[in-house]
Amino acid sequence: MKDGIHPNYREVCFVDLSNGFKFVTRSCANTKEMVKMEDGRELPLFKLDTSSESHPFYTGTQKSVDNMGGRVERFRNRYGKTTAAAATSAPAAE
Repeated sequence: MKDGIHPNYREVCFVDLSNGFKFVTRSCANTKEMVKMEDGRELPLFKLDTSSESHPFYTGTQKSVDNMGGRVERFRNRYGKTTAAAATSAPAAE
């Protein structure tokens, strides 16, 4: 392998900022900060907005799209009853 052309592949600590969840894995991510781990190692720190511990898909708090219906169905649910009621009452008035 040529020297100086490969990224720095090393262990990096990733921290979820929403709940403080930490995990260590190998990565080439560029970091500017370091963190001292419980076992005494000092690792590069990469901050995340979401991880598997806080993302709604993995935590089970995501809303299911199947029971919400599509655009047309939501329109019919919202306006279909009022339109049908207005249409049936209009011929009775004539």
